[in-house]
Amino acid sequence: MGGLSAPSDSPYAPGAAKGDGIDGLIVGHRLMAAGEYELALKAYYRAASEQGATVDVLSAIGSADLKLGRLGQAEQMLRRAVEEDQTFVPAWNNLGVVLMEERKYPEAARTFQTAFALDSGQSDSIRENLRLALAKMEKPAYDPVQDRPFKLVRRGVGDYLLLTSQ
Repeated sequence: MGGLSAPSDSPYAPGAAKGDGIDGLIVGHRLMAAGEYELALKAYYRAASEQGATVDVLSAIGSADLKLGRLGQAEQMLRRAVEEDQTFVPAWNNLGVVLMEERKYPEAARTFQTAFALDSGQSDSIRENLRLALAKMEKPAYDPVQDRPFKLVRRGVGDYLLLTSQ
């Protein structure tokens, strides 16, 4: 009975039987879980060519771009995803994460509020993202250029002291 197969917990896609196609979204999700973001992005683009630019595909591409640090591209894809389906919570949440990374705190807070409302407050991670965005609006993170630099000094084996320059 041979054939190619992978354990169900494997991040890699099982081999396809003749005539069967492998869903690029599933492959991409498994690659994302394995930390292979560039390969996941390629799988998501393949899914887009096969399925079209669905909200799932656009959101997945945006998420992979986010993991790769391509914030502009991630923002563009995630905005397209929420335009495609304004009730798709993962796209709203990930768009909020991108906006936080870009230090657009007020817009990120509004985005997380939308995700939180659509999710009916069920997700602890969205609630925490919203809380952080609101906190950043009130007091943005320190600017390392304006703050005093730190210096790490070794004091024996595995013992360090953190000093500030004055």
